[in-house]
Amino acid sequence: MDLRRIAALGLAGLLAGLLTACGAKAPPSPGASAPSNPGNLLMGRTSLGRAKAPDFTLTNQFGQKVSLSDLRGKVVLLAFTDSECTTVCPLTTASMVAARKLLGAAGRHVEIVNVDANPDAITVQDVYDYADAHGILHSSEFLTGSLAQLKQVWKLYGISVQVIAGNIDHTPALFLIDQQGRERYLYLTNGRYGVVGAESKVLAYDVAHVLPPGTATAPALPKSTANPLGSAGQQVTLPALAAGGPSVTLTAGQPRIVVFFGSWLPDVVEQLDALDGYAAWAKQHGAPPLLAVDEAVTEPSLAVARSRLAALKVDYPLVVDSTGSVADAYRVQDLSWIAFRSAEGKLIDSHDSWVPVANLEQQVRKDYRLP
Repeated sequence: MDLRRIAALGLAGLLAGLLTACGAKAPPSPGASAPSNPGNLLMGRTSLGRAKAPDFTLTNQFGQKVSLSDLRGKVVLLAFTDSECTTVCPLTTASMVAARKLLGAAGRHVEIVNVDANPDAITVQDVYDYADAHGILHSSEFLTGSLAQLKQVWKLYGISVQVIAGNIDHTPALFLIDQQGRERYLYLTNGRYGVVGAESKVLAYDVAHVLPPGTATAPALPKSTANPLGSAGQQVTLPALAAGGPSVTLTAGQPRIVVFFGSWLPDVVEQLDALDGYAAWAKQHGAPPLLAVDEAVTEPSLAVARSRLAALKVDYPLVVDSTGSVADAYRVQDLSWIAFRSAEGKLIDSHDSWVPVANLEQQVRKDYRLP
């Protein structure tokens, strides 16, 4: 898709204006026409007709040359992904993977392809590490190349990539390309943790209608993407990360320091271990207790998360947000993310990324007016 064709479709301003900061470090039967925007569950879901998708050749996570045209005969979910992203890209990846699983045996007709959208992390090792961390190493293609090659592909598909204050901002675009190499849909994913399940159903629904009749059963579309948690003050019980461990109920009457994380984050074990120092300090000074919440929607699986953190021994609870609804209620925009919750259940402060324990203690003293 060249920029002139984007303009003709009326999407140029939409694509240029919708950037997502990734952080440098931080129904009818299948075969029938699908509704133009079922449930409006994906932001900017747009039909692209059947124009030929621009071909390109890049290098995958194993150092092998791969062309888009090599994948003819399969439906391709093509995403532009920052290889170091900790915000929307893991959610887009999770949506694609979940969509393929929803299709069951028909998922073998779907190829997941990511093109690197981080101009500062374009080595084969960079894309290998992302694919490995997110459980797609052997089930997808994560493609990279020289910066000149990537810029050409970004231009072909109307992807804006910028480095702003050390952060990588790029268009959160995802394309559905059919077996004949024709563009069918463009999606602009919105970064909400709680709608990954809904987004995956829309993707699977569209793929099922692109495949030949009888190949796949289209999943039912969710009727709503409203968060079941109206706010951070609403009571919710979260299961323990460790199998068989005690659950934790967040309720009014007790302030909390809530840390949201993924087991795939760099240095996650060391960072969570360091937070044990805050847990001990909080007990001594009557400060709000610590709770660490694993964002399961970004994990390859709960088993993988448990395995990665098996050696971690800390004196505060590790729990799981299985649907992403808690993260959305706490207005999480990145991983890791620290939310400061009052006894009334209100969010009084937040912090993006890990912080040294001494800094966290200082912030807690200030926010909760401790001596």
